[in-house]
Amino acid sequence: MSTTTDSPRNAPLPLLVLGQGTDLRTERGVECPGDLPAPSDPDLVARARAAKEALGDKVFVLGHHYQRDEVIEFADVTGDSFKLAKDAAARPDAPYIVFCGVHFMAESADILTSDSQTVVLPDLAAGCSMADMAAIAQVEDAWEDLVAAGVAERTVPVTYMNSSAAIKAFTGRHGGTICTSSNAKTALTWALDQAGDGGKVLFLPDQHLGRNTYVRDLGGALEDCVVWDPHRPNGGLTPEELESATMLLWRGHCSVHGRFTLEAVEQARREIPDVKVIVHPECRHEVVEVADEVGSTEKIIKTIAAAPAGTKWVVGTELNLVKRLAAQFPEQSIAFLEKNVCYCSTMNRIDLPHLVWALESLVEGRVVNPIRVDDEVARYARVALDQMLALPGETHKD
Repeated sequence: MSTTTDSPRNAPLPLLVLGQGTDLRTERGVECPGDLPAPSDPDLVARARAAKEALGDKVFVLGHHYQRDEVIEFADVTGDSFKLAKDAAARPDAPYIVFCGVHFMAESADILTSDSQTVVLPDLAAGCSMADMAAIAQVEDAWEDLVAAGVAERTVPVTYMNSSAAIKAFTGRHGGTICTSSNAKTALTWALDQAGDGGKVLFLPDQHLGRNTYVRDLGGALEDCVVWDPHRPNGGLTPEELESATMLLWRGHCSVHGRFTLEAVEQARREIPDVKVIVHPECRHEVVEVADEVGSTEKIIKTIAAAPAGTKWVVGTELNLVKRLAAQFPEQSIAFLEKNVCYCSTMNRIDLPHLVWALESLVEGRVVNPIRVDDEVARYARVALDQMLALPGETHKD
C-alpha cells in the first residue's frame, strides 16, 4: 500500500508562474517561446484577419465558449471541449487545428484527429486547475490502494472530459469510460451496472459533477459518496468507509464553478424578483440543489435562448460566456451569479496576441506549440472515449 511520505502523491507541485518554467507532467505553467505582439498593437485585428485569410483552408480555428470575444471573433466554430475536438476530426483536410481553449482540450483534439493534422495551442500555459488536481502518479497510487483494499476488481473509473490524456488513458486501461457534463448520468448508470452489486465508481477529477449526478440525477444517497483525498494515505478513508461507499469522488473541483455559493443564490432571489437561477453541474451540491435549472454549458445557452422575453436570469458559469449571453439576448435580464469577477484565468491566457502569433507563425511555415499525445497514451485514451461514444442515447454533447 502506497503510504510513504516520498510517494508521488505527496510530492508538491512546483511553484510556476503562468507561462514560465516547465513541468510537462502537469497542465500548469510551461514556457511559451517567441515574441508576442504587444497587447496594445492597434493592428492586431487586421493582422489576425490577414493571417487567417492567407492560410485559407489550411487552418481550422476552434473557440471554446469561455474564450474572450476578441478570440471568438476568429473562431470557425465555437462550442465545448468534446464538440470542438469532434469538429476538428470532421475537418481532415485542414492540416492545422488552432485550438483556442486549454491544454486537455487540445490533447483530445490531437487524439481524435489524423496523424497528418497538427493541433496548435496558442499559449501552452493555458492549462486547467481541475485537470491538475488528478496527476497520473496520484491516480496510479490510488488504484494500488484500491487493489490492496480488495475493491479494485469491483471499481469502474469514470473520468470527466476535463482531464489530461494520461488520466483518460488510465481510464481506458481499467475498463472505464469518459463522460461530459451532458452525458454524466448515462455514463454513471453504465459504470454502476458494470460494477455490479457492491460495486463502486471512482469518479475523476471533479467531485461536484460526480456527486450531483449520483444524487440529483440517479437518486442516490449523499452518504454513499466519499471523497478520495490523494494527499492522504488511503485517500483519507477508513476500510469501513471505503467498503460501504458507492461513489469514490476524487478531491478535485473547478476553480470557477466551485466559487458559487448558496449565499449568492439567496441574495439574487432577494434582490431580483422572479429571477431564475441556472448553474453548471460543476457547482457545489448545495448550490445545485436550490437552482431552478442545472446543465452543461450548451444546455445553459439553449435554455436562455429559448426563454421568453423579459425573463430574468442569474447564471452560474464562466463570466465571458455570461457577458456574451447578456449581449446576445438583450430582451432578457441576464446577470452573473457572483459579484466577484470569476473568469477562468487559464482559459483567458489565450488572447489576441497569442492567436496572432500562432497564425502568423503558420503563415511563415513555423508550427508553434504543437500538442502531441504519446501514441500509447492516445491509444488507451481513445479506448475510453470510444466507450463513451458507445453509451446509449445522445452522448456527443458537452
